[in-house]
Amino acid sequence: MKMMKTARKSMMRRLRNYLLTGIVVAAPVGITAYLVWSFITTIDSLVAPLIPKHLMPEAYLPFPLPGFGLVIVVTVLILLGAFAANFFGRALLALGDNLIDRTPIIRSLYATLKQVFQMVVSSDASSFKEVVLIEYPRPNCWSMAFVINENTGEVKDRTAPDVVSVFLPTVPLPTSGLLLFIPRRDLISLNMSVDDGLKFVISGGIVVPPRREPRPENPSNLESLPTDTTTSV
Repeated sequence: MKMMKTARKSMMRRLRNYLLTGIVVAAPVGITAYLVWSFITTIDSLVAPLIPKHLMPEAYLPFPLPGFGLVIVVTVLILLGAFAANFFGRALLALGDNLIDRTPIIRSLYATLKQVFQMVVSSDASSFKEVVLIEYPRPNCWSMAFVINENTGEVKDRTAPDVVSVFLPTVPLPTSGLLLFIPRRDLISLNMSVDDGLKFVISGGIVVPPRREPRPENPSNLESLPTDTTTSV
């Protein structure tokens, strides 16, 4: 009787482990597929009213064709980029920028959004430079943050020459957070990549990035380390 109970508990424990393993395997795939499908259907629903019905795939096929709206959007963006790359397109865009610059309220919003998108899309610039630790919100309590820019302009001129801009994200969605200006010597640089740092933040610390080879110490960090003044006899 006791052996039957032990075998039953072992079987239940094994089934529970199988169930949890199945959830771990299926959940990321299912959620990713759901988000991709939602994105495609949303784009299709926004683009469909703008296209004549006789040009829609449903007019020639007995079933709707998912992703047709997304293909239209990508095609339009490619054509718009090609137009903006030539001389006539640049001149027309410059004229539009001048008109927007004369509008009191819209110009500030437009200039900010344009600068943000140029920074994100640019291939030679990254929004986050590196992953660091900052002593926040109290001493001996550390938070993960991302260095945004080494050149802080007037902020550096009025504070300290080694001040950098740092973004402290919220958990689990790093789309919002705090913009801090901290001296470089007060930062602890981490070896993990920016992608690993974002995964660590989004998972709430559950997904621990693998260890990487340490990078060379920053000269500013070396200066802040205590030196050994003892001499051997």
